[in-house]
Amino acid sequence: MHKYFEFEKHGTNYRREFIGGLTTFLAMAYILVVNPLTLSLASIKDYPDALRMDYGAVFVATALASALGSIVMGLLGKYPLALAPGMGLNAFFAYTVVLGSGIPWQHALGAVLISGVFFFLLTLTGLREKIINAIPVDLKHAVGAGIGLFITFIGLQNAGIVVNNDATLVGLGDLTAGPTLLAIFGIVVTVIMMTRGINGAVFYGMVITVIVGMIFNLIDMPTKVVDSVPSLSPTFGAAFSSFGDSSFYTTAMLGIVLTFLFVDFFDNAGTLVAVANQAGIMKDNKLPRAGRALISDSIATTVGAVLGTSTTTSYIESSAGVASGARTGFAALVTAGFFILSLFFFPLLSVVTAPVTAPALIIVGVLMVSSLGKIDWQRFEIAVPAFLTMIAMPLTYSIATGIAVGFIFYPITMMIKGRTKEIHPVMYFFFVIFVLYFIFLK
Repeated sequence: MHKYFEFEKHGTNYRREFIGGLTTFLAMAYILVVNPLTLSLASIKDYPDALRMDYGAVFVATALASALGSIVMGLLGKYPLALAPGMGLNAFFAYTVVLGSGIPWQHALGAVLISGVFFFLLTLTGLREKIINAIPVDLKHAVGAGIGLFITFIGLQNAGIVVNNDATLVGLGDLTAGPTLLAIFGIVVTVIMMTRGINGAVFYGMVITVIVGMIFNLIDMPTKVVDSVPSLSPTFGAAFSSFGDSSFYTTAMLGIVLTFLFVDFFDNAGTLVAVANQAGIMKDNKLPRAGRALISDSIATTVGAVLGTSTTTSYIESSAGVASGARTGFAALVTAGFFILSLFFFPLLSVVTAPVTAPALIIVGVLMVSSLGKIDWQRFEIAVPAFLTMIAMPLTYSIATGIAVGFIFYPITMMIKGRTKEIHPVMYFFFVIFVLYFIFLK
């Protein structure tokens, strides 16, 4: 196994990969709770139960799609990258498509399935890989830094350090609140261990935070260790039922399919580039085995739709595992193993609360913004699109939007500077697509 994943080449070992894979799982374990709550529209009290997705079935679909996607990524792509149903895309699925447009969730799953198949075909042609490799190196670094700021912002929110403020949009939270103090404790402990150069500091910081949280009754002890696995039958294969319904073939559904395609493509590309940069995998502005990694993502989306969940994509929380030492696809296999175990040990996940994962996200954000130093800030034509890419991600709460803004300004500043020969034709295509995207965003 160590030869297949080239441990010596990447300077890693089984211990580091195991800790990295476990850290990634703990950082993204929240999706096992959040995704079923979102897709079942649990927060909508008056919504008819007959129109909801089954919570238990979605939980199983989430765990299995995450496990299968991570296994394919680990074995085929060999990246320390875990997959799961994407945040944002699941909200679009539930609140915009199902609740807002009144479209049956079976139709929404059908749209996800089509987008996954289409992505798979695009990847087989090599088009997706060529597109990613055509992106200028400075913008790739900006994407990595932007995602770092984005996940730091999420971590600060989860910690209760940054909260909503109607007057200024955001403000400082109550630093005396128990969960917030627990998160601050976790940040301090993790920073100390990271500064001391302790391998796996992010993971150990989470473990210590959980223990302290239990001691001070900020985290409840799990009431059960093992529970029965819910049935998958309510959602399994439901996506196929939509293809026999004439109401599925509408202009509105076409727009929904394209939206799933658009957001997944750039969220996945941004995450892949960011994690590869952090792990030192990127070579000469190119991603080794990029085609395999992209195929893994499209397979995960397709399988996930069949199982009964929204778009499955690469998770930026994988960077927490990389920060703990993960460098190869073996870490993704470890993460997959824990997703499978979660089917039986779901009650234990209650200890992985937002204050526990917040320090990991914040610290990883610190590590990821280091790519800012690789951007040519002395050239204004590069600095503008790079900065806008980076800053738009946390401010719009969207990786895809940040990429869109930067990709619009890049050809503009480069053309004005007279550097048109350096602009790849693909970037002109993106310029047009993203301008149209913002025009017809509503």
